[in-house]
Amino acid sequence: MSTRSILPTAAALLLLAVSVTAAPAADLTAPSEPAPELPAISEQSPWMIRARALAVLPEDRASLQLNGTSLDGEKVGVSNSVVPELDITYFFTDNIAAELILGTTPHTARGSGSIAGLGEIGKAWLLPPTLTLQYHVNLTDTIKPYVGAGVNYTIFYNEKAKGDFSSFNLKNTFGVALQAGVDIKLDDHWGINFDVKKLFLETDVSATLPGAGAVTGKVKLDPWLIGTGLSYRF
Repeated sequence: MSTRSILPTAAALLLLAVSVTAAPAADLTAPSEPAPELPAISEQSPWMIRARALAVLPEDRASLQLNGTSLDGEKVGVSNSVVPELDITYFFTDNIAAELILGTTPHTARGSGSIAGLGEIGKAWLLPPTLTLQYHVNLTDTIKPYVGAGVNYTIFYNEKAKGDFSSFNLKNTFGVALQAGVDIKLDDHWGINFDVKKLFLETDVSATLPGAGAVTGKVKLDPWLIGTGLSYRF
């Protein structure tokens, strides 16, 4: 074979080799497909605190005895009170949360109905820590109503007899709590809160009236707790 016939063949083989080796290089430099976007991770903490001004409005039903004899038409009037309240909320999910409600409130008990002439019976402070389980509804991005139910344990302390009475005591007791409210977001952290709770609370009462004897029985407080204030979500 002549030199002139070999040259074209060699050139063709060289071009083929270059094209084969260049193809993978081109693949390496080709732009890759964009990576799929990951879902955004919420930075919002599950913890929320609220500070409220709270109105405590007890009822005044009672069942009392004087030296073991029932008093007909008896009532115990319990004063209203307005106090500050703090609660701590933990969100398990966007909709389910638990709330611990903390506050203390003073009240005065006085005779009413057939025993109105007794006047003031006593004064006591109530410490009613309440734990509720709540369900929150995302009505809009900013308006989030909720309902809740839970348990309350009321501690009575600093009991003091008033008027003609020489002693006054109330027994600590458990109760049931129902709740409804709404959070209105102002920004990612701050909000306004409106809240209403109903406690079903009945306690044993005992007092001593010198010259007459012992007054004993049960007082059904069943207070409404109506509050409004600010919330902060960490």
